[in-house]
Amino acid sequence: MHPATAKWYDRRDSVYIEFCVADSKDVKINFEKAKFAFSCLGGTDQVKHENEVDLFEAIDQNESMHKRTDRSVLCCLRKAEPGKPWLRLTKEKAKLTWLSVDFNNWKDWEDDSDEELGNFDRFSEMMNNMGGEDDLPDLDGADDDESADSDDEKMPDLE
Repeated sequence: MHPATAKWYDRRDSVYIEFCVADSKDVKINFEKAKFAFSCLGGTDQVKHENEVDLFEAIDQNESMHKRTDRSVLCCLRKAEPGKPWLRLTKEKAKLTWLSVDFNNWKDWEDDSDEELGNFDRFSEMMNNMGGEDDLPDLDGADDDESADSDDEKMPDLE
């Protein structure tokens, strides 16, 4: 078993972790108040990946969620105390070789306005609109003019 490579970043109300595992199967996520566990089979060799983290602060495990894509598994950990910055993801200061900061998404939000407060709700809505793995639309006839017109009306505005 190998730990999956992951990136994380902090926001005002949530912490996001992206496990970079292509073609993941049998994804299992366990959200606990002070601990987080991830496991899956991934890649063309279907290697078993397992990660476990004692979290820096408590989370609301009932409000935390994840979404699997073909390239990764994105987890949104809802903070038990929104507005409190996490200096690191882990309780211990030890450097984990599989974990890095996602600097592309990192933001010093302490000095920002409250625009970030709705990000968790937007993330939830985006995940609901994306549907699950089993809810993929039937793409047969996607080139028909009628179906293309009706699909345009159903597209949500994500901005």
